[in-house]
Amino acid sequence: MEYKFTTANFEEEVLKSELPVLVDFYADWCNPCKMMGPIVSEIAEELDGKLKVGKLNIDDEMAVAQKYAVASIPTFKIFKNGSEAASFLGAMAKDAFVEQIEAVL
Repeated sequence: MEYKFTTANFEEEVLKSELPVLVDFYADWCNPCKMMGPIVSEIAEELDGKLKVGKLNIDDEMAVAQKYAVASIPTFKIFKNGSEAASFLGAMAKDAFVEQIEAVL
């Protein structure tokens, strides 16, 4: 399942989550973000129960993006126990993306 993160639910859904959380910071106009969309969706299904996966639109939720110093998109951050555990940037092949995620899990 893929979540939609917002300023209103970020603390509850991400920072207080019992599972590690992958946040995809994206924008609708970003082509690399569009390329990663299907991969993020697949990972949300494949790792369901091990990892919570969701998207945060930086245009709609600028305060959260600024708080976590998102300067380029797509930016992916993994949060564990309320803290940022990893961050990676840009479009990549699914295999490489999964490797980055599993290194943190």
